[in-house]
Amino acid sequence: MGEINSDEDTSSQVDDELVQDKENVTLDEVDVVVETIQEEADPLEQALARAEKAEKEIAYKEAEIQNVRKRMMAEKATAIKYGSMGLSRRMIGVLEDFDRAINNFENDSSISEGFTLVRKKFWAELESEGLVSVGNVGDIFDPSKMEAIATIPASDEYPTNTVVEVLEKGYMFKERVLQAAKVVVSS
Repeated sequence: MGEINSDEDTSSQVDDELVQDKENVTLDEVDVVVETIQEEADPLEQALARAEKAEKEIAYKEAEIQNVRKRMMAEKATAIKYGSMGLSRRMIGVLEDFDRAINNFENDSSISEGFTLVRKKFWAELESEGLVSVGNVGDIFDPSKMEAIATIPASDEYPTNTVVEVLEKGYMFKERVLQAAKVVVSS
């Protein structure tokens, strides 16, 4: 019977080794499967990260495109609004020539009247485009639109910072100064 026990011990030992080998194989297989899954997951994670990055870049580019569109629309509106400013600036000289002609022909009323009518019509057209005159006698002095050439002491008629005399008219086109008025100001 002693031999049988020893066979049983050997058999039991072999069974234990087989179970351990089976467990080892199973653990090894699990490790391999886990590594494989991790390797497969890494490309997926990388792809997801690239996709997120691409989505962010697309959103950024779309926002940039919208900003460019808005800027272009604003520039277009400004170009339309101030499109005739250059012509108006050039016509100021013509307008001043009419004023000089009217002053030269004061003795001949028919010629003076003709120039005055043409000047009024010409001014009405320029005014309809947005040209306005700046710096009239009695106005409050505005250094952004006027240039003080001289000052005189303030009086009851002309309080401090009032335009007393206009030496050269000034003009604005909409809210932009084309030519600053040259004035004498009370101080």
